Amino acid sequence: MPAATPETPPCFDIRGLTKVYGSGEAAVHALRGVDLSIPDGDMVVLLGPSGSGKSTLLNIIGGLDRATDGVFKFRGEELTRASVRQLTLYRRRHVGFVFQFYNLMPSLTARENVELVTEIADNPLSAAEALAMVGLDHRMDHFPAEMSGGEQQRVAIARAIAKRPEVMLCDEPTGALDSATGVRVLQALRDVNEQLGATTLIITHNAGVADMAHRVVTFSDGRVGNVRVNATRIEPEALTW
Repeated sequence: MPAATPETPPCFDIRGLTKVYGSGEAAVHALRGVDLSIPDGDMVVLLGPSGSGKSTLLNIIGGLDRATDGVFKFRGEELTRASVRQLTLYRRRHVGFVFQFYNLMPSLTARENVELVTEIADNPLSAAEALAMVGLDHRMDHFPAEMSGGEQQRVAIARAIAKRPEVMLCDEPTGALDSATGVRVLQALRDVNEQLGATTLIITHNAGVADMAHRVVTFSDGRVGNVRVNATRIEPEALTW
C-alpha cells in the first residue's frame, strides 16, 4: 500500500488524542495521548487487552464519541470539534460500522436489512450487490433467525458496505464466532478492503488475525505501544487461533 505524501494526506491523522470519562478521583483515562497515522486503503488490526483504549479510539474516529483533547483528521479535515450535524454527515457518507453483535432487524430479511442503509446513502450498491460481495446472494430473502451467526455477521458487513464507505470500522467482528466461521467473516472484510479500497480497522483480542493486516497497532493503558508493518500478509484461510 503506497505511503501518503504531503499532497495526499493519510486517511486518519491522530495527534495527542485523549479521552477522560468522569472527573476527580473517579476519572477514567481511556486514551492518554494517542499519536497515529493510518494511510488510505490500509487494513489495520488493533490489538490490546480490554480497557486499553481500542474501542474508545474507534468510536472517536467513527464520529460516535468526542475526544477530551487532541486532534484527529480525516483526509486532512479536522473533525475533533465538528458539530453534531457534521459528524452525522461524516458517518453517513464515509463510515461503515461492524460490531461484535450483528444488530440486525429480526423482522426484516437480509435484503431488507441492507436496504435500510441504501435508502439513505448517496451512491449505494444495491442490496443484491452488497450481499453478493459477502457470498450471501442466495440468502437474500431469509430472516436472521434462519441464518447462522457467521451469516448474520456477513449480512451486517453487507449492510455496512452498501453505502460504499471509504472507512470500515470493525469492533470484534469475530468475537462471537467459532474459528471456521470467523475466517469466512475475515475473508469478507479482506474482499471489501481490496475491492472497494475501504480503509479497514479491526479490533480483536485474537493476535493471529494481525497477520492478515497491512499494519498492526498494539494498545496498552490508553496509549499506542507499537506499530508493526507486515512485510508479508497471510490470507484469512491460513490464519490460526
